[in-house]
Amino acid sequence: MNDITFDYTYLQVEQTGGVLTLTLRRKAKLNAMNAAMMAELTDIFRRIHERPDVRSVVLTGAGKAFMAGADIEEYRSFDLGAFFAFQNKGRDMYRAIEECAKPVVAAVNGYALGGGFELALACDLIVASERAKFGLPEVKLGLVPGGGGVQKALRILGPYAAKDMLMTGRFLTAQEGRELRFVNAVVPPEQLAEAAATLASSLAEQAPLAVQGLKKLVNEGRDASLETAQAYDRAYLANLFYSADAQEGITAFAEKRPPLFIGK
Repeated sequence: MNDITFDYTYLQVEQTGGVLTLTLRRKAKLNAMNAAMMAELTDIFRRIHERPDVRSVVLTGAGKAFMAGADIEEYRSFDLGAFFAFQNKGRDMYRAIEECAKPVVAAVNGYALGGGFELALACDLIVASERAKFGLPEVKLGLVPGGGGVQKALRILGPYAAKDMLMTGRFLTAQEGRELRFVNAVVPPEQLAEAAATLASSLAEQAPLAVQGLKKLVNEGRDASLETAQAYDRAYLANLFYSADAQEGITAFAEKRPPLFIGK
């Protein structure tokens, strides 16, 4: 991965086996999101989309924050056109993560606020430190979330819990996130990296085409009717049945041996 490891200012990129770890590194600003960071994240997720050597991704932050939202100092002087351009770059970034073929684990080490919470929600699974805090506090600035946070909070939390968080701007603890079912696991801070890596490694061991399909089916099926979503599931299953990985998985099961998936 040396061709992308050293290209970025705000991302540290490391690969162990099939797991790629991305660390946001803007500690002095609590990893606040500026346009350059958004461009880097968009770029790397688009570039790894087709890379067979990457099977899963861990996204985390350096220091005491995952990402503490957008860099207000950068956009406070924007005119309306520049502000909308900044928001569009953010949506491109979230879309690149959601559409990436690789499963993405957010390892939330601290504050995940505003755009940082939306970044975590763009990932597929969230492992959180006991110190993590989640929130969409844009109301305190006289704004509303613009990166999908409102509608995702509504769908994940339900209307009453979503309005409570959005309208008060209050932060949720990692344990509250677990109880509200958007956090998959809560661990002590010193165990976060290992827990996220273990989860990402387990994802990397699965059949890549099946994992990619499941990500797509869940992301796209949640807003479709049940009948439409189930028809999509069946069509995807039929296509996978003829893949080399499916035939290997079936054969390995019959032969009582571990499968060797190649992503084809």
